[in-house]
Amino acid sequence: MPTAHLIDGSLYVFRAWHSMPDEFHDADGHPVNAVHGYTRFLCELLEREKPSHLAVAFDASLTTSFRNAIYPAYKANRELPPPDLERQFVQCRAVTEALGIHVMIDHSFEADDLIGSTLWGLRAHGFRSVIVSADKDFGQLLGEHDEQWDFARNLRWGPAGVFERLGVHPEQVADFLALCGDAVDNIPGVPGIGAKTAAALLAHFGSLDELLDRVEEVPFLRLRGAASCAAKLREHADAARLYRRLTRIALDAPIEGSAEVLVRRRDVSTLDALCEQLRFGPLTRNRLRALTSG
Repeated sequence: MPTAHLIDGSLYVFRAWHSMPDEFHDADGHPVNAVHGYTRFLCELLEREKPSHLAVAFDASLTTSFRNAIYPAYKANRELPPPDLERQFVQCRAVTEALGIHVMIDHSFEADDLIGSTLWGLRAHGFRSVIVSADKDFGQLLGEHDEQWDFARNLRWGPAGVFERLGVHPEQVADFLALCGDAVDNIPGVPGIGAKTAAALLAHFGSLDELLDRVEEVPFLRLRGAASCAAKLREHADAARLYRRLTRIALDAPIEGSAEVLVRRRDVSTLDALCEQLRFGPLTRNRLRALTSG
């Protein structure tokens, strides 16, 4: 099957920001440590995989996504990136485009939604997708032939790996996170229901909707605190349904639908000027030139 690599770009920019020493500066004296780290990551991925179809999705919707509109507390626990990092995000997108890679970004939909919508559309055209990210949310997207790749740890898994990590199947991931919550995104979940209880409930009932429709059966399960759990589910049923609207990756984000847009374009016209501005060393410049001249 043809394969598309769909990359969670923001994750790798943040990782580079935290891991690279603050000793790199561009021609204007601004820090570019995240840009250097991200560029090395991207070069390594291209050199190792030689992907025929790929895209990088970036987040630009920390306070403006459709999820904020329905739940204002969504991701309210996160600080906005400092100006130095915001500038570097723009530069990382420029590097991505200079390598001829399709960039996806939207102010209403998150990178997860852009990747999910792209994967969904490609699947209809016979593609399998490799999602390059460590984010557990992506487990809900994995179909029979798809794969998630934690690049930093070089770990890959398919649908069975989702169950090994979370105790639920891909189609249950959004329901699972709605029940037990996701502190990273400031989603509280149903009080008193942790990951093990959420997984046990979904193993028995199959889905959040079925669980809430049959909540009267919960006290009779062999589950510690089953009666209290049932009471919490009755009290917070509407909240759980709302949380699932947050945890479910959208498949209708505005994307360019054809697979052709994911084919790399070979255009070196902007590369040299970008290398000068970012003050890349000779090793990085040679890697970039090799990747754009093939």
